Amino acid sequence: MTQVQGNAAPNAAAAGDRASRGRLIGAGLILVGLVLLALGAYLGPYTYATSTPGRLTVQTCTVEYKYRSSSSSSSSRKKTRTRWCYGTFTSDDGTVKDLNAELRSDALYTRGHVMKARQTSDTSYLQDHGWARAIAVGCAWGFGALIALAVGLFCAITGFPYGQGESRRLFRATLVTVGVGVLGLVVSLLVVFFT
Repeated sequence: MTQVQGNAAPNAAAAGDRASRGRLIGAGLILVGLVLLALGAYLGPYTYATSTPGRLTVQTCTVEYKYRSSSSSSSSRKKTRTRWCYGTFTSDDGTVKDLNAELRSDALYTRGHVMKARQTSDTSYLQDHGWARAIAVGCAWGFGALIALAVGLFCAITGFPYGQGESRRLFRATLVTVGVGVLGLVVSLLVVFFT
């Protein structure tokens, strides 16, 4: 009796198809990482460097409450609180003066209090926390991008998670890079929180 042996080609084609999906996922993660990197540069140092420094003289501050529910039950509503200060913004060089400036603040201030602020557009203002915070915001986005780029490159090179892992050294390097990214992200967020 003659035995017929099956062809291994369909299994090889399926494995190659899965590896190409892993590479596609890797390419997507690389794209996400690049977008995060660009956002970090824009929201951190670029916005700070291109804004107009000045002072906001507070007229009034208010608290805005918003409720949002996480399910259909009314008992699980979550309350968010946002503090807004309104007043007159005057740039440090005296070229810009806005009598109706408003900014989101970290505390409620009394009338007449003068706080550092930055004008980011014609009607948009931010409380000025200094270069350290702007750089920390950029670094937080950058370290988040590093995590996505490391995992994306690993997936693009090896076809992981669907393909077979091709290199243990590459896997270790990816883990170290992700670890550095997580540590940098945590430190950057701590700097943002405490400045």
